[in-house]
Amino acid sequence: MKIRYLVACLGVASVVLVGAVGGARAADEWFVLAEQTLKSESPSVEIKGEEGKLWKEDIKKTKLSVDGADVEISKVVLHWNNRPDDTIDNVGVLKSGGETAPKEAPGGLEADLLSVDVQYKILNDAPTANLKVWGFD
Repeated sequence: MKIRYLVACLGVASVVLVGAVGGARAADEWFVLAEQTLKSESPSVEIKGEEGKLWKEDIKKTKLSVDGADVEISKVVLHWNNRPDDTIDNVGVLKSGGETAPKEAPGGLEADLLSVDVQYKILNDAPTANLKVWGFD
């Protein structure tokens, strides 16, 4: 009788644990950290957060997206707090409405993103484009 009770309690605990883990995953989502207007006369932009932080602590991944024009991105530097910078060369052309592949935070852990530097060229003689920096938490 005690064994059946123990097995039943273990089964209930397993269901509760699986539900809690599933619920935590459902809370993870992409959100906009920053938006910046890119101008054709400028070859680069630095996007910084207030007081040394980029709007949200402990992000797991980041990506960029553009709207309004096609943009060729030659270099992206992600400046992390207390972690080495990530440099991504030759990102390529992002079509309007497109996005980069997600980049994980250093070591696959959550980290604070302090700033992002982007070297770019707006294509097809468009005067501006809108760049968004996304975070995943």
